[in-house]
Amino acid sequence: MFCLPGDPEAKGLVERANRYLETSFLPGRRFESPGDFNDQLAGWLPKANSRVHATLRARPIDRLAEDRAAMLALPPVLPDPSWRRSMRLGRDHWVRVETCDYSVHPAAIGRRVEVRVTLDEVVVTCGTELVGRHQRSWAKHRTITDPTHDQARTEMRRFAAHTAVATGDDVEVRDLSVYDRALGVIG
Repeated sequence: MFCLPGDPEAKGLVERANRYLETSFLPGRRFESPGDFNDQLAGWLPKANSRVHATLRARPIDRLAEDRAAMLALPPVLPDPSWRRSMRLGRDHWVRVETCDYSVHPAAIGRRVEVRVTLDEVVVTCGTELVGRHQRSWAKHRTITDPTHDQARTEMRRFAAHTAVATGDDVEVRDLSVYDRALGVIG
């Protein structure tokens, strides 16, 4: 559970633990993925837990049984840890997660999509239709594009270029269903 508002002591405990990891575990290490981070941390923790803690005046490993006895049992059905967001898809047909952009099928442009992010993947749906699925990138500032999304965008632009030819200074009056067909909304 997250720290409750107005509980600076609990927040301080969490921040001290984070600072300890930042100064003792992280320096000089590189991680390929969250799994690699967890593997390296699991290898380092026995060493860290065997040291005598200055405030506790004991080794954390010696207090582990007491800690586990005080913990509550997990609920029978675990909560979904994924992050979700609903948004209207812009004309560029990418969604941003952290600093990375993930392509979405351009047929969903202008429509409401739901983005679901887990540790491993980014899934985008429009209603019940899957319009994007990508392996999550943990690198910063990447653009991840599905080749089928790129191809659909090219075809839609080509179709729109052929149907949007106007002659002279007159403004063409057109049937708006052309846009629905171009975006794949109707057949």
